[in-house]
Amino acid sequence: MERGPDSIAILLHPAWPWLGRAAALGGLAALALLVGSAGAQGTLERIQADGKVRVAIAGEAPYGYRDASGEVTGEAPAIARAVLERIDPAIEIEWVETEFGQLIPGLQEGAFDIAAAGMFITPERCAQVAFSNPTYVVGEAFAVRTGNPKGISSYVSISDNDEARVGLIAGTVEYNYALVTGIPADRALLYRNFDKAIEGLKEGEVDAVGLTTLSAQSLVDGDPALEATPQFYPNLDGEEVKGYGGFAFRKEDQDLAAAFDAELAEFLGTDEHWRLVERFGFGPDMAPDMTAEQLCQG
Repeated sequence: MERGPDSIAILLHPAWPWLGRAAALGGLAALALLVGSAGAQGTLERIQADGKVRVAIAGEAPYGYRDASGEVTGEAPAIARAVLERIDPAIEIEWVETEFGQLIPGLQEGAFDIAAAGMFITPERCAQVAFSNPTYVVGEAFAVRTGNPKGISSYVSISDNDEARVGLIAGTVEYNYALVTGIPADRALLYRNFDKAIEGLKEGEVDAVGLTTLSAQSLVDGDPALEATPQFYPNLDGEEVKGYGGFAFRKEDQDLAAAFDAELAEFLGTDEHWRLVERFGFGPDMAPDMTAEQLCQG
């Protein structure tokens, strides 16, 4: 099934009623405008001409990472493969691994074309990059030492305990959660990547590492020295916050983003979708109830 940029199918799966037809048609209109522009080659056109697309992961299980054999896997890569094949079966994916905090700068600088790392869609990030509609919704948890000696259960519990320290990964939303709940900088240590943060936890530099619940469970799995706290939703300024993750694109790459989102709408919520991601801990109970447009508006 080969489709060029001027023949994108818009089929809204009944299991995902939150994705409005107007939004999909609006995306296609933007795509058509770009395709019709004289002279300039769009990113989608360039990808199809070259037969290659560069897709970034951040080494975070279960969102996008390399397994023990070196194979790129995770929820986002699995979906990216399925969607890109629907756009053009001839497209070959070149995987790029980078630190989470470098996903947006790398995207903007052209180091890769798509960020497939389960990145939360927030108004602040929407000002820098374009997002697909979300593919999941999830809560937060902490990786802690076994027994959770400081009794950590939320960011407020860390803020209220002058002796509690939390590890955070640069570029993640967890830094904002810590900031808003009043955790001072000397008790909120930043790490470049997830492995370094877990090392810091084991060595006693911090008492917890702030993560999504799926990441926390993946990072402590099989390690008797660590455990994950129960899932929770941060309460920021009286509002419960949930995490909605999607794919990121350069703002100027509306042709690629629109084509990807149109195929994503057809794919999400199907049996094929859930079969692909269930081994990473994702299921129908994590189907999002918000669009990227709503999340970008805040």
